[in-house]
Amino acid sequence: MGSSAKPEKHDPPPESDAATLLDLSSCQLRDLSSVDLPPTLVEVDLTANRLVALDPRLSQLSNLKKLSLRQNLLNDDAVLPLSSWHSISALQELVLRDNQMKIIPDVTIFKTLLVFDVSFNEITSLSGLSKVSNTLKELYVSKNEVTKMEEIEHFHELQILELGSNRLRVMENLQNLSSLVELWLGRNRIRVIDLCGLKCIKKLSLQSNRLTSMTGLEECVALEELYLSHNGIAKMEGLSTLVNLRVLDVASNKLTEVNDIANLTRLEDLWLNDNQIASMDSLTEGVTGFRESLTTIYLERNPCATSPNYMSRMREIFPKIEQVDSEIFA
Repeated sequence: MGSSAKPEKHDPPPESDAATLLDLSSCQLRDLSSVDLPPTLVEVDLTANRLVALDPRLSQLSNLKKLSLRQNLLNDDAVLPLSSWHSISALQELVLRDNQMKIIPDVTIFKTLLVFDVSFNEITSLSGLSKVSNTLKELYVSKNEVTKMEEIEHFHELQILELGSNRLRVMENLQNLSSLVELWLGRNRIRVIDLCGLKCIKKLSLQSNRLTSMTGLEECVALEELYLSHNGIAKMEGLSTLVNLRVLDVASNKLTEVNDIANLTRLEDLWLNDNQIASMDSLTEGVTGFRESLTTIYLERNPCATSPNYMSRMREIFPKIEQVDSEIFA
């Protein structure tokens, strides 16, 4: 099969979409020389190819709203032309995930950008984000080598911020992100939780960091999902105000008791596995407020989970439970 051939597993788009959508994902293309680019295109997906440069014809697609260049071989020089492509300045979604970039590219001309993804590159600094439009709603910079949260203060409309798998040590400069709903900071080096006064976040992940305490969440009352697994937390605290919490993951920590969650009446999923909880009595006392609502609990690999009547006791404590560890009940 030639490099420009379309794999058989990809069906052509419906005729009505043909002039607006171009999907050339997983074609292993090295360039677009054999590809027709009609001027009516609104969305171009070039995911999983072998591109090392941008075809200049893309710059003439004045109707373009979505451009995905994910999983190619583009370096900083290769994406530089984007900064002068004024004909596509109305672009709303730009995906440069999984390439070979070392800096944030200049996307100043995209004044209505909503989604910007530069995850899985070799970026060491967020320098350059200050030039990104304040219309942005989703920003993805995971799996890079970023050491500092900076140049994000102007993103008043941002709803999702993904900075997982970097080298961050401090949570900072979040105070202006008043629309933020999801904050993903797993696999960093953060030691202290500091939401900089934000109370709007509904999903927060700080898995696999260096936390020894979970204090700092007390005022984030909108939280619905909280992920704190794989840290060094020894005590459950600062959770009693989080009355909207549905999912709580504190697995793989150093917990010995279940505390401060008794009044979380909306809790549905509770992950406590791989801790040091010795007594079932601690669990019984700690879960009084959500015994009827909890549907899933993980407690395996705790001392209390080794008792012979463990499973029957769990079903007794949680009458509506659907899953205990890996066991699912009909």
